[in-house]
Amino acid sequence: MFDSYSGYRLASRLMIYLALALVIGLLSGQLLWVLLLTCIILLGWHYRQLGRLNHWLWHDRRLTPPQGSGSWEGVFNGIYRLQGKNRRRVSQLASLLGRFRQGAEALPDGAVVLDSDLNILWCNKLAQLILGLVWPQDNGQRIDNLLRDPDFSAYLKKQQFREPLELASPVSDKRRLEVRLMPYGDRQLLLIARDITRIRQLEGMRKEFVANVSHELKTPLTVLQGYLEMMQGMAEPDSLQARPLALMEQQTKRMQSMVEQLLALSRIEDASDISLEHTVNMGQMMQILKDEAEALAQGQYELSFHCETGLNTHGNELQLRSACSNLISNAIRYTEPGGKISVSWRSVANGARFSVTDSGEGIAPQHISRLTERFYRVDSARSRATGGSGLGLAIVKHALSHHHSELAISSELGKGSTFSFVIPTHLLEHADSKRA
Repeated sequence: MFDSYSGYRLASRLMIYLALALVIGLLSGQLLWVLLLTCIILLGWHYRQLGRLNHWLWHDRRLTPPQGSGSWEGVFNGIYRLQGKNRRRVSQLASLLGRFRQGAEALPDGAVVLDSDLNILWCNKLAQLILGLVWPQDNGQRIDNLLRDPDFSAYLKKQQFREPLELASPVSDKRRLEVRLMPYGDRQLLLIARDITRIRQLEGMRKEFVANVSHELKTPLTVLQGYLEMMQGMAEPDSLQARPLALMEQQTKRMQSMVEQLLALSRIEDASDISLEHTVNMGQMMQILKDEAEALAQGQYELSFHCETGLNTHGNELQLRSACSNLISNAIRYTEPGGKISVSWRSVANGARFSVTDSGEGIAPQHISRLTERFYRVDSARSRATGGSGLGLAIVKHALSHHHSELAISSELGKGSTFSFVIPTHLLEHADSKRA
């Protein structure tokens, strides 16, 4: 079929027409007039086909092109063939777009597609429900003109979308949303809004429950511990009651330590708006930590402390001290007697680094990511023997989050571990650059 529309065939057909005109001109003796008339007829016929094509393109509402003949048959049939291809392609794209929209509507989160100027291109029904958008009336509107939240506007201006933003729903102040922006398509952004109201309510209930239970346990534990001390004072050292009473006292102290840590964790979690204007004298704090470590080590460990003088930080002293103290006590608790423990506070490129390195048995890689979870312990039996509650690193994690920092853990089985965190530069205060 396509061979009939080839250039060779079309040229051959034109040569035949001219040859016939030449023969007729020679026979009639009017060669020039016959050739001129033939060219005029061919030109008029071509212009007529162009007129039919122009009329179909601009005036005719039919989808199929007009029926062509001669050299124009290939043109009209080619257009018809391209139309068929385009219709199939449009149908496939429409089907793909329909499946995409069905999938987007099935998402458990609100989804909004934005262009490079933050104008709304599309949103699903859940986004309309939780963000208060109206579709298609809001098509082309800037998202920050519809979500008039100062925190959201600042979030868009920074253009740092690695962390999500939490804000109140424009529909109801009682609903909390987590908004996340990510690159999408060609210079577009995809806004994902998730309703986290229930999660925040459950977190609040959990915090309140833990705080209330911990507080209520303090009184009976104090009473129990008092009576145990009284009974121990009355019992003979070699009597049958001496060992059970000693074990009861040990477990009571362990429970009391756990209650105190739970209360400390609750206080740190509730203190979300701590002041970072107070200057923490790290030299004095390191001296206090050193005294505590020496008392805890009882001469059974090789301790070394290094503190860069004049390198102080802004923050909450109690929380920082609690975080550092937990890291040091953990290093002593999980290192065999005779081991080495090194504590340092010094400047680094992106701030100041506090680190605790021990020569203990190390931690397997599969446990490292879960160490900051509440009550998570690598070896439960060994933790009970050493008095560990599984709350120390959770306290460290929350205390550091209030100081724009994170706990870093590196460990190798049989060689020891290093727990560290970096206080960012904007929280530091340099008095001088001397080293102790």
